[in-house]
Amino acid sequence: MADGQKGLKLYNTLTRAKEDFVPIDADNVRMYVCGPTVYDFAHIGNARPAIVFDVLFRLLRHLYGPDHVTYVRNITDVDDKINARAARDFPGLPLNEAIRRVTETTNNQYQKDVAALGCLEPTFQPRATDFVLPRPDGKADMMTLIQRLIERGHAYEAKGEILFDTSSMADYGQLAKRNLDEQQAGARVAVEAHKKNPQDFVLWKESSAEEPGWDASFTLPGGTAVTIRGRPGWHIECSAMSEAYLGEVFDIHGGGLDLIFPHHENELAQSRCAHGTEVMANYWMHNGFLQVEGRKMSKSEGNFVTINELLETEKFGGRKWPGEVLRLAMLMTHYREPIDFSVRKLEEAGAVLERWADAVQDTPAEFASSPTAGSKLDLVADDPLLDDINVPALVQQIHELAREAKTGNQAAKLVVRMYFDILGFEGIDRFSTRVRSSQSNIDAVVANKIEVAIATRLDFIREKNWAEADRIRDELLAQGIQLKDGKDPVTGERVTTWEVRR
Repeated sequence: MADGQKGLKLYNTLTRAKEDFVPIDADNVRMYVCGPTVYDFAHIGNARPAIVFDVLFRLLRHLYGPDHVTYVRNITDVDDKINARAARDFPGLPLNEAIRRVTETTNNQYQKDVAALGCLEPTFQPRATDFVLPRPDGKADMMTLIQRLIERGHAYEAKGEILFDTSSMADYGQLAKRNLDEQQAGARVAVEAHKKNPQDFVLWKESSAEEPGWDASFTLPGGTAVTIRGRPGWHIECSAMSEAYLGEVFDIHGGGLDLIFPHHENELAQSRCAHGTEVMANYWMHNGFLQVEGRKMSKSEGNFVTINELLETEKFGGRKWPGEVLRLAMLMTHYREPIDFSVRKLEEAGAVLERWADAVQDTPAEFASSPTAGSKLDLVADDPLLDDINVPALVQQIHELAREAKTGNQAAKLVVRMYFDILGFEGIDRFSTRVRSSQSNIDAVVANKIEVAIATRLDFIREKNWAEADRIRDELLAQGIQLKDGKDPVTGERVTTWEVRR
């Protein structure tokens, strides 16, 4: 096996193939993921890349060591809506400080939300506003990157804008693999006369006297110096921040499927042309789209829900959902596949977590208490996690291991604990009881009686004694206990859960 290779295969959007992952430097595996625009609270669609790439971060840490992985997830706080609100609400402050005031609440909420979903904090979380102009520490910045593109013949000035010249790059479009017509349609930009090509995109945009902006100086071909008070284009932000912490070429670039074109395509173009490199990142990874209850999420559909609403309110399904349940519901669908986020999926995830937690009780203390305990064990060569992070296949394996663990098999318990560590379920022990927040007014004795009644009813159902099964259900309902019948997502067996009827 090649030096630094650990048997991990990842699907590379750039090549449309699953490839062996071999890092540039096994002592410093580097990953960049596009983070949130902190104009408003993050919705459940924003949770998927945070969870998916957190699992990859954990897996890389397991394979290469926690001190040998650098994970950068940016914060986009340069946005016309943010800028305008900052200028309106804090007119007396410098723009960066005003933006920080505007985005402080939404950014803090995002950090709390993803922490509740079990996500580790990335190694670095750069803010776009800190990388617009040249920095005292010499790290990459947007203005300098744009100047380099001008000098290399890949950018030009027109009507107060600095634009990227897509015709200057022979293989522009290689990531999305679109032909010219598709690129023009997908970019959704006006075909303006000052552009050399319709698909050319903005690197720096002039601000009017009423609009906020930064003073950026550029030297154009022929030595003409210009200062343009304006703001950066969206794509140049990530090119600067990734270079600042990961270098000109790094291992993995991730994000949602919707970012492939135009955002990632243009990032790749800028970075390669600025540095004269063949690639920006060796592996490009993208998670699939998300729907809510079978429909595209939107405020007009009435199914728009934020992460915080799921965690803290009863907006979705009439109850609050623990972060671990939201996390597993996401992971039970392969990250590259579309996902239908539903109450039923959350209920299934909650039932799975309860069974897993019950199976690993009394795990040896050194494993049960340490969030990095799993690093003491190795993954086998055909582990589903090594096959493009195939968590759904792994879930089925964990079911089998959990059954063995419940019989007292300590080795199985240790392996399951390792997977909890990599998947981000260190706090699973709290799912070892069915007494939930919605049932907090019922003591453990009553809860135990309910479980006994449910077990008796299931016996009657197996005997096809429907009358007695219905009698137990109706008696519990009269006491305010609602039963819910469903199927085990793996075995297909009947599963009955309960909740306090409101």
